[in-house]
Amino acid sequence: MCFKITGVAVSLALLAAAPASAQTTITIWSWNVAASALKSTLEGFNKANPDIKVDVQDLGNNQVYDKALAACAAGGEGLPDIVTVENFEAEVFWSRFPDCFTDVKALGYTPEKQALFPEFKRTELEVDGVAYAVPWDSGPVAVFYRRDFYEKAGVDPATIKTWDDFIAAGKKVMEANPGVVMTQADFNGDSEWFRMISNEQGCGYFSTDGQSITINQPACVATLEKLKQMKDAGIITAAIWDEKIQANTAGKVASQMYGGWYEGSIRSGSPDLSGKWGVYPMPSLTTDGPRAANLGGSSLAISSVSQNKEAAWKFVDYALTTNEGQVMMLKSFGLVPSLLSAVNDPFVKEPQPYWGGQAVWTDILATLPKIKPSRGTAYQSDAEGIYRAVQTKYLAGGYPDAKTALDDAAKQIESATGLPAAQ
Repeated sequence: MCFKITGVAVSLALLAAAPASAQTTITIWSWNVAASALKSTLEGFNKANPDIKVDVQDLGNNQVYDKALAACAAGGEGLPDIVTVENFEAEVFWSRFPDCFTDVKALGYTPEKQALFPEFKRTELEVDGVAYAVPWDSGPVAVFYRRDFYEKAGVDPATIKTWDDFIAAGKKVMEANPGVVMTQADFNGDSEWFRMISNEQGCGYFSTDGQSITINQPACVATLEKLKQMKDAGIITAAIWDEKIQANTAGKVASQMYGGWYEGSIRSGSPDLSGKWGVYPMPSLTTDGPRAANLGGSSLAISSVSQNKEAAWKFVDYALTTNEGQVMMLKSFGLVPSLLSAVNDPFVKEPQPYWGGQAVWTDILATLPKIKPSRGTAYQSDAEGIYRAVQTKYLAGGYPDAKTALDDAAKQIESATGLPAAQ
């Protein structure tokens, strides 16, 4: 008996003296729904990685951008292990501070893993052979529409293949539903519609190699012309974000075109309209033209100053390159995966009750491989500000035609950036 007691005592003493298993803590800067989505993956991640604690900090979108830029300017001082970076602003970081973030290819982002994502998502994240970040969510564009308003007008969305079809349908929908507008756009404060349609048509502010200005090329000119035709036809009216949400709930708008992430905005903002909304592909300029574009999306980048790069990569790898991680974020918070394999996930194929039993995620994600790359470059904010001012002036009749308007935009962007306008 004494021997057994002594043995237990020795064993307890040895256990007490043994060091606790080391736990690594990695910190992530993110914002709002994106931060919440990352947190939703932690239970699954920690089952396989109990020794890694993940601290997701919700700082707000502008705060993350401003703080990250300031930290990069200070040589990385103060950066967390992982930073959420919007694709729209990504190249501002890479071009100004190429040493601020780790080339994730050195951590395990192999060619096989890179191939899991569509080219358009990788274009702005992989520059000059360096992979600065891993694609996260995306914004494959779709038209969200009120089934009841369209049906009352006798409009079948399957017949809307071109923007001219959309205009004709809009007139019918508005006539059959007094007080309802076909769709809305933020004409004064955003370039959303121009960017969506021009991306669909393979045009953007800059060439895909980032070396020239292409905003005045024929596809972009045709886009701006069509936008004005829609406005002049009265089927599209000006509205900011909050006004669109209010119009959705009040039943004052028949359609909204946005990236796939807008699904959650409608469903959460207008819960009483369950079953009345549906989704169809964005129209094109021609009957057999492309019908895919992207608006929005972000990535995760690992800072060069991180002392926990391997642990940080383990989390990024789980959250972004596996269906388990990406689809969890889609289920929980509606973040649309960039991962091509997600379209085959059982949840993605499920009919969604809010959307009238339509398997909306299958329809939305099916467009991912068809989206054309678009470069933001380091001068995205310069080009964006110039375009918005030109758009406002053109839609108000301040230019004789769209070509003149976009030639002016190209000239201004050329002066601001030093890049040449494509011939």
